[in-house]
Amino acid sequence: MVNDSGIIHAFTIDGKGSGSSLSGIDNIAEHIENEHLAWAHFDANDANTKTWLEKELDFLDEIIVQALVADETRPRILQFEHGTLLILRGVNLNQDARSEDMVSIRLWIDQYRIISVRRRKLRAISDIREKLEAGTGPKNSGEFITLLINRLFGRMEPVFSDLDEKLDDAEEKVMEQPDTELRQEITAIRKQAILFRRYIAPQRDVIAALRTSDQPWLSVIDKRHLQESLDQIIRYVEDIDAIRERAQITKDELANALSDKMNKNLYMLSVVAAIFLPLGFLTGLLGVNVGGIPGSDMSSAFLIFCGMLVVVVIGQIALFKHLKWF
Repeated sequence: MVNDSGIIHAFTIDGKGSGSSLSGIDNIAEHIENEHLAWAHFDANDANTKTWLEKELDFLDEIIVQALVADETRPRILQFEHGTLLILRGVNLNQDARSEDMVSIRLWIDQYRIISVRRRKLRAISDIREKLEAGTGPKNSGEFITLLINRLFGRMEPVFSDLDEKLDDAEEKVMEQPDTELRQEITAIRKQAILFRRYIAPQRDVIAALRTSDQPWLSVIDKRHLQESLDQIIRYVEDIDAIRERAQITKDELANALSDKMNKNLYMLSVVAAIFLPLGFLTGLLGVNVGGIPGSDMSSAFLIFCGMLVVVVIGQIALFKHLKWF
């Protein structure tokens, strides 16, 4: 529950995997400022959040506070002597939301405090809260950030797999029955891949920088977990790039298939027009209402003329086949 300071929830972390919920603005500020690990989670949509951070956490630089409450952010890392500013993104799994509209989480982390700020709900944060309440949560700042990254990245894989399956279906449709409606579907898939990459690629650099940092709250084990997450995010970037390239190739194949289909239709129309061209000429010529038209006095002239037209058509078809026009 957000109070008049913008705090959604706050915990003290006992170093054994459990967390005690904090209440009261003064109590929360006191625990955050002492040398016992505490975590406070804020809502950036609340105007009081920035005021509270500036007032109660005056040791934070102005650039840090501004980054924590900024309207729009991309993944990045800023390292200071006494802590680290991290901005990460996760897939949007909120109701009626598009997964590619990725949700940001902004964090200030040092050895004794964790400040996290969000504008939209993030399930990874709820996971950590539930683990702390169950006594199986992170024991220190390093475990907190590695667990958060693990949960953020773990929820990306099903989304990317679903996007890949959609592209597989689109490719199959293009090969079996190309249709103009597939253009929108393929374009939407490629657009999703581009939007995902916009935030996933910088996140790769953030994790790489964090893994090689010399922050005292990151242990060797934490850095091993970060390496696993780095390998995972590198694979995601490669998968997204592959989806984007495949979508473009599929779109080109669709355009070629539709063009071939149209050319085939135009070709058939041209053949039909070529067949009827001499027929039209003959009927027009013999239909002139002047004297001297051959067979005008014969009762069987019409049948003979129709036979001639049939012979002409058969001759044209034989010629076209000889020329391999069809």
